[in-house]
Amino acid sequence: MASTTLAPGAVDTPRCPHCAGAAALAFRTRDYNRRLSDERFDYYRCARCGLLYLSPAPRDLGRYYPANYYAVPVALPQLAAAADLERYKIDLVRQFVLAGRLLEIGPAYGSFAYLARQAGFAVETIEMDAACCRFLLEVVGVSAVCSSDVPAALEVMQPFDVIALWHVIEHVPDPWRVLDAVAARLRPGGVVVIAAPNPDAFQLRLLGSHWAHVDAPRHLTLIPAALIEQALRPHGLHTVLRTTTDPGSIGWNHFGWEMSLRTWGRWRPARLLLRLLGRAVGVLAQSIEQRDGLGATYTLVLRKEDGR
Repeated sequence: MASTTLAPGAVDTPRCPHCAGAAALAFRTRDYNRRLSDERFDYYRCARCGLLYLSPAPRDLGRYYPANYYAVPVALPQLAAAADLERYKIDLVRQFVLAGRLLEIGPAYGSFAYLARQAGFAVETIEMDAACCRFLLEVVGVSAVCSSDVPAALEVMQPFDVIALWHVIEHVPDPWRVLDAVAARLRPGGVVVIAAPNPDAFQLRLLGSHWAHVDAPRHLTLIPAALIEQALRPHGLHTVLRTTTDPGSIGWNHFGWEMSLRTWGRWRPARLLLRLLGRAVGVLAQSIEQRDGLGATYTLVLRKEDGR
């Protein structure tokens, strides 16, 4: 990665991995969510494009995803109960596409994939966790490619009518390569659905390094929605929905306040009290976070033009 030219006594800062613009240290943080390590992680903000990114990224990201990272359900009834909480996702998709081939990238144990299959879509998935892949194949009943290399997996797949990435793009080492590959495997008239943490969120402005949606070091980049739109536009995709006030985003607002304040507690009773305080703060902050663009996360839906 290129760095800025240094004057005597200056501090070296990494150039933006997206646009090579000058960046400044936004904050230094720890793994407050999982507490798997006491390491410090530096996040930089690009002055040109607004990308918030971790630098340097750990060489072995796998060790920050423990075996219990996903609480895989025991059987289908448990999955169905969990999926009810995510029904808003399939309702959103069906506003734009009613049937066809649907790919979910990063489905974990498959709540959305299950709902999509129930809704009549032909569902395929790409997932890096082996236990989740087994559950997807054997219990959910959908195709699962077990891979952490999304572009390589996409290369051998047939085109899709829907490709969904629910809180996945922030985890991948090269999101731009993933977006290019996604666009190439989308049928004309099809849609891409992307949900991700919002680097312009009101919560981030207040909570900074303790914001739960930073999730260091698993979240490698927090990408402004406009950058995703710019990356997909040359492929013939245009935005049909951009929001931070959909049901999913509102739920992540509550999570952000509760879990962020909880990280300040060292002992379990203190963490519980701080989480309850976070819930109260979340109620007070609703009037601000209901202004589109300030919520903790955003949801994008982009449609591919016919003939592209």
